[in-house]
Amino acid sequence: MEPQFEFLMEYKELYQPKTVPEIIDVPEMTFFAVDGHGNPNDEDGEYKSAVGLLYALSYTVKMSQKSGTDLSGFFPYKVAPLEGFWQMAEGVPGVDYGNKDAFEWTSVIRQPAFVDERVFDWACEQVRKKKGVDASRARLWRYREGLCAQMMHIGPYDAEPASVEQMDAFLAENGYRNDLGLRRHHEIYLGDPLRTKPDKLKTILRHPVAKS
Repeated sequence: MEPQFEFLMEYKELYQPKTVPEIIDVPEMTFFAVDGHGNPNDEDGEYKSAVGLLYALSYTVKMSQKSGTDLSGFFPYKVAPLEGFWQMAEGVPGVDYGNKDAFEWTSVIRQPAFVDERVFDWACEQVRKKKGVDASRARLWRYREGLCAQMMHIGPYDAEPASVEQMDAFLAENGYRNDLGLRRHHEIYLGDPLRTKPDKLKTILRHPVAKS
């Protein structure tokens, strides 16, 4: 079997942080993205359909050769993990875990370097034709996150505030401050909540920062 490119192995500094905070400069990446709002736990909410659309598009590109399409620059790879950028309604920075109905989010999956507007348009059309899924909510997003604090949170999503407090203390001790606003609270999901016990879930937490 031909070896597959793995984001998690090739970019360990981005996807395998320690369980204590650290500073990292995040480069520009290409994503498939869907914007929405509301509680991600709602069974019939926007978030669930957004995630389904992102995976449909991502696997359409990944499996393109098996469907008889040769995309320019294609190479075998494993689909990257699901990620989310979060804030509160009307652009209020940060997240209030007690008011999930007011979440505003952008759900994303990172794409390989060969994915451009042409590939994105092709994938959207394939998803529409073969799966009957409207892909008009999706967009191709190139984003450079820049200077951030990050750490690995192990445990339930609702326990994340304790890790955020660790990050805040780290920033204060090392001459940084949160730069939430135009940039947002960022989570990268390395565990499947349907298959992993809550206390074993791994989530990378990332906050934009600036020098104090």
